[in-house]
Order: sequence, then structure tokens, then C-alpha cells
Amino acid sequence: MNDRTNAASRPGKATAWELYDRLIEGVPAGIAVRDYCLGTHWSYVKADCGMGISFTTKGGSPYKTKDDLRKVELRDVARLAKSWCFEEASLGVAALNAWYSRPEMIDGLGALYDDPAELPDGTIRKLDAFEAWRPRIEAAHPDGNAHVVVVGHFPHVDRIEEYARLTVLERNCTSPIDTPDPACEYVMPLADYAFITGVTIINKTCPRLLQLTQHAATVMTGPSVVMSPLLFEYGANTLAGSVVEDPEKVQFAVKTGRGQFFGEALRMTWVDRPSCQKSTD
Repeated sequence: MNDRTNAASRPGKATAWELYDRLIEGVPAGIAVRDYCLGTHWSYVKADCGMGISFTTKGGSPYKTKDDLRKVELRDVARLAKSWCFEEASLGVAALNAWYSRPEMIDGLGALYDDPAELPDGTIRKLDAFEAWRPRIEAAHPDGNAHVVVVGHFPHVDRIEEYARLTVLERNCTSPIDTPDPACEYVMPLADYAFITGVTIINKTCPRLLQLTQHAATVMTGPSVVMSPLLFEYGANTLAGSVVEDPEKVQFAVKTGRGQFFGEALRMTWVDRPSCQKSTD
């Protein structure tokens, strides 16, 4: 595989909403929502087809939804992904994940799953996107000169500096390695590899970021990633998200803020874009 892969062709008149509209339209009508929770850190939507989660993103417009979402269909909750109230959008993306981020939907795409793996400096997962891509990056750039851009300050992201030049784009900079995210327009077109948090689907920056990384190998990563192959059409090479394995534990963790239980209730999953959909320079 050539890691410097162009994005798949996009319609010339595509708008930024196209990805969202196609994801929403892909959710069948008639699926009932049974429960939901906008938690302090994470949110979930539980429907007849399964449960989806997302990071609770704060900010944007005021919260406007007044209806009990258990009285509407999953597709209608998924429409909230387009809301400029990021709390509402968090529930919308969780609803999208209730449909798309399930083994029934991704196993046919060649999904891989992992279990926790203990490392000397703490527990990470075998399919941690950064560790999984590290051998590819090192093999292609043994001189350590690859430029890696990460959108979102993930745990252990500083490890990338061991084998590549690193830029971390972050909205709330708290670390010396963080760069304010408006720098995306300047640094992402020059990236060899890009890792983009799924939270960008919530805050609506995802379509533009995928455009900016069309000449980079691009990984969408984190529990908020919608595990839909539609993202491959917009430039993603890999989807590194999660599926819910224990819905009851997710409900408990979201409602109580017990993050360790939340991690135990999920299983990380990994899907690569089929080689037949790739185009190279």
C-alpha cells in the first residue's frame, strides 16, 4: 500500500453537509430509541438495533431540543449531528454510531478487534491507532522525517516524536506540544500522515480536515468515529473506532462518570479502506 494516498474522488458540487446527509439517510426509518443520556464526559443512544456512543462536546449554540428523544426514531435523533449545539450534535453522532458502529455493519468490511494490552508505561490497546501505524511510518520513513499531524491531544501522543516530526492540533492547548487548531490550514496540507479525532464529526470540522489531508494517509480515530465506509469516500484511509460490548456498563459509566468502566464496556475496532477504492499518485 502506498501510504501517501489521495482521497477518493468527490463530486464537484459537494457541500460540507453532504457527508452528514448521507450518513443520516443511511439509517433506516422505523428504529425506535429506547434510552439516551448526555453525560458529563460521554453520551450514549440506545435503540432497537444497538447502542452508540460519542464524546460529550460542549459549546456552540444553546441547547434547543425539548422533546423526550425516546419518543422519536433513531434517524430523527441522528439528524441532531447537524446541530450547531454541540451537546445536541453529540447525541446525534451517538445515534449514528448506534446504527453504523456495530459488528453486524462492519464485519463485512474486514473489521479487526482488540483486547487491552499491558505495556511497561501503562495499559493501551493493541489497535491503538498510533501504535498500529507506527511500523508503517517507520518502514516508509526510516530517517524519522515523516510529518505526522494529530487533531486532538490523545493519551501517549508524544510517543510519535520517537519516530516522526509531530504537530498536535488542539482547541484547548494545555501541553507544550499543542498548537492551536486554526493552524490546520497551514500544517495539514503538508502532512504525510494525519490522525483526526472523531470529535471533529461533532463540531463539523471533519469535512474540511479531510479535504486538507487529501495527500496524506488519514486515520479517523476515537470512540466518536462513525464506522461507516462513507468516510473512505471523503478521504479517510482507516477508521479506528469502537463498538459497545456491554451496554449496561456503558449506561452505568456515562451516568456516574466512572471512566474506567466506560473503557471496559467498549471494544476498539479497526477498518482499512479497501485497496480497490484507493487511488495513488
